[in-house]
Amino acid sequence: MFNSPLHQPNYPPQFSGHETFPMRYGWLKKAFDAVAESQQSPQEHSVFHDASAIARFGVGKNMVAAMRHWATQCGVIKNGGKGNQAATTSLGEKIFSDDGLDPYMENPSTLWLLHWNLASNHKLTTWYWVFSHFPNTSFDRENIVLALEKVGNERNWSRMSLATIKRDVECFVRTYAAKPASKKQTHEDTMESPLTELSLIKAIGKKDGFRLIRGPKATLGDGVFTYAVLQFWQNYSGANTISLEALAHQPGSPGKVFQLNEEELTDRLSRIESSSDGSLRWSETAGLKQLVKSKEHSEQEILEIINRDYQETAGEKAA
Repeated sequence: MFNSPLHQPNYPPQFSGHETFPMRYGWLKKAFDAVAESQQSPQEHSVFHDASAIARFGVGKNMVAAMRHWATQCGVIKNGGKGNQAATTSLGEKIFSDDGLDPYMENPSTLWLLHWNLASNHKLTTWYWVFSHFPNTSFDRENIVLALEKVGNERNWSRMSLATIKRDVECFVRTYAAKPASKKQTHEDTMESPLTELSLIKAIGKKDGFRLIRGPKATLGDGVFTYAVLQFWQNYSGANTISLEALAHQPGSPGKVFQLNEEELTDRLSRIESSSDGSLRWSETAGLKQLVKSKEHSEQEILEIINRDYQETAGEKAA
């Protein structure tokens, strides 16, 4: 039985912050640019809370709060330490600066990277629980709500209400599942989250039914996959080997977050030596299936590994 952060004593669940708005196209770039600009001035107040925030972002107060939430949880910005001011992150600068790898999120690798940061983050309770703990592939919103309520009651989670969980689950579903076209849809309904492109969750025939799509992920690049493996490994163990079982089944692992079956995961691990420039090696010696690393990786080295996905795309476009 694997340990999970959600089962730790005094785990603080989080079911809010997004103001019920799923992430939208353009939000992360806008948030990154505003924070990057603010870092060039001596101000000590947050660009998300000052008097001009609504005019700056062109949305209402609640949406401004949602923009900050998604940019923070996706790892694009972070708390800067001065009052409520935010600061850009290395990942944010690498992707979203004007000369970054993908400032306008045109490469699917960016979407997989953002998904990894959300679904591997145990602080986002619904996201983490669904991808790492939910035992079935099919569900409806009520299934998830009741299951989270049950876990919370068993674990004595504080700051938990059924209404808050329902809103969070609704936002979660809308983050990943595209809504079927309807004559009753408003403009707001058609503003889908970019993560719907990943096809990780699909609506199914029955009313309010959804399915987690487990198996190969054609648009998931080896660079982002290797980045995720190293990030997970860093948090999971200090050993120089890690088992297939942990990479496939441990909560917050690449197998869980990317919804990869063992066959697909093994296939990716067997070629990881190339994407890690030889620092990682897949081994099946004496019946033990495990990954072996020959060196420790700095945070910057881990981040640099994603470059290969964007270089390959640029090469394909040039060809």
